Amino acid sequence: MQTPPLLFDHALLARRRARAATFGDKGDFLHREIAGHVSERLMEVKKTFTDAAIIGPRPEIWARTLGLPHMACLPDQETLPLQPETLDVVINGLALHWANDPVGQLVQMRRALRPDGLMIATMFGGETLHELRAALAEAETLIEGGLSPRIAPMGEIRELGGLIQRAGMALPVADSVVLNVTYETPLHLMQDLRAMGETNVMLARRKTPMRRETLLKAMEIYTHNYSTDGRINATFEVIFLTGWAPSDTQPKPLRPGSATTRLADVLGTVPDVKG
Repeated sequence: MQTPPLLFDHALLARRRARAATFGDKGDFLHREIAGHVSERLMEVKKTFTDAAIIGPRPEIWARTLGLPHMACLPDQETLPLQPETLDVVINGLALHWANDPVGQLVQMRRALRPDGLMIATMFGGETLHELRAALAEAETLIEGGLSPRIAPMGEIRELGGLIQRAGMALPVADSVVLNVTYETPLHLMQDLRAMGETNVMLARRKTPMRRETLLKAMEIYTHNYSTDGRINATFEVIFLTGWAPSDTQPKPLRPGSATTRLADVLGTVPDVKG
């Protein structure tokens, strides 16, 4: 089996998250918001969950919001501390985008589920921080004559949806929510990203600090291009990946050619046949 490439420095990620913890609850708002979305989805499922696990950097926020019984709070390390077929529901709370092997993470989550158990994974998608990405790229090109990796690559919903099937999940669904947040300045956005523990930890990142001229130019470009009513706009796209552990009780797709009713009969139309 081919080993996935290492994209992220997880030791640095742990240090950045430890630093973020010193900011108190300043970086919690996205976790509270997305946990609320997951809570609504769980309420729509006609199923009782008795054993649950939440995986992520701030699981206590999710545990309070979801209020599920017997909920274990677990770190999002590469090898998850999960036992096979012990859970009814497992949730990844805004952490999957930092996984070097996201399919491997999903496989571990599936194996931890009992048959017909539910998995919901949340992660940032490709539209996230597109304004900051564009401003940094333009500023670095103008001031330094080139580009360096400043914001981690984030997948598009179509390709991320395929991860669920690759992990062996049944009834896979991928959808997204776009959150538009405003800040006083780009610097306030960057401070929030530090408080969230969501700053650059790519192995390919430039190891020297950003030049002051580049930062000032990026802030100028951002403010000029992405401001409304005196505040700058920041986009956070959150992808929801939902799947179920396979079970014989789940509905199965019909075999091709097994339909017993014509579409024309259902629509009450007459096929237009031309000779």
